[in-house]
Amino acid sequence: MSTASLIAAASVLLASCATAATTAAPSPPQTAPQPAAQVGPSIRDGVAFSRLTLIDGDQPAIEAGVWYPAEAATAPRPLIVISHGNGGDFRSHSDTAQALAKAGFIVATLTHTGDNWRDQSRATDVVDRTRQLSVLIDHMLGQWEGRAGIDAGRIGAFGYSAGGFTVLAAAGGDPDLTRLVDHCRANPAFYDCRLVGRHPETMTGGRSVPRLPHDTRLKALVVAAPALGFTFTREGLADVTQPVQLWQAGSDQILPSPFYAEPVRDALPRQPEYIRVEGAGHFDFLPPCSPELAANAPMICAPTPDFDRAAFHEALNREMIRFFRTHL
Repeated sequence: MSTASLIAAASVLLASCATAATTAAPSPPQTAPQPAAQVGPSIRDGVAFSRLTLIDGDQPAIEAGVWYPAEAATAPRPLIVISHGNGGDFRSHSDTAQALAKAGFIVATLTHTGDNWRDQSRATDVVDRTRQLSVLIDHMLGQWEGRAGIDAGRIGAFGYSAGGFTVLAAAGGDPDLTRLVDHCRANPAFYDCRLVGRHPETMTGGRSVPRLPHDTRLKALVVAAPALGFTFTREGLADVTQPVQLWQAGSDQILPSPFYAEPVRDALPRQPEYIRVEGAGHFDFLPPCSPELAANAPMICAPTPDFDRAAFHEALNREMIRFFRTHL
């Protein structure tokens, strides 16, 4: 990608609202909005699961899922929302969602429109990713049939890779995306630079905004292998004062050290609970693959040499449960 293209992409992200009237309108919806729908629930190991379809204004409906304890609660429960990485979907962290629900949390996940395994047309639209996370929270608190069982004052978020960036931005972070220019000039082969090179025109979905949407309802964050971590400065993360558990894969070849997790760790105003997992690769934050998935998605399923992904997920889920129980 040329320097001019990078500057253009970053400029689109940081343009002022004064130019909003001259920007292109958002793309028309792929389908007409439909009423929110729910399929399920099914119950396994004491956890109920329902598949949701959420209205998103004039945009395509959002696919989502919710895991929650099947047993009736005596008091409202905390809510955890999950944002997946580039090319994933609402099932990307199903083992973690199941574990959190079994521990007493209500867990809602979404498939980001235009950034999932079926559709990469808006893979770099970081504004809409953040906005969609708030749409999910709005639905859970306002339309979900079990909304009376949610404690609206105890909402946490887990984000992985692009989802980690999404969660940090939603929680109050303001990235300096002009940093993409020097970063990608120096590291053109990095995954994020190649992705921006393929989709520079979709960085904001055709919108001109001074900053990403924030959601003050988020009270605690778990962030794993955050994408674009180098775009967050101390000033940009000054408002992310919530407790943060930050995970880094020690052998991450997709978002390698020291450009992603470390800048976030060093810029947060409140020292995070920082966990570096030696020997782990980037995709080890995804659950162990079924044989069918391994055959169709070898990139994310290939075993990391001398690393036990299944054992790691037991520890990851256990530590996440402990963190959210402490801070929500």
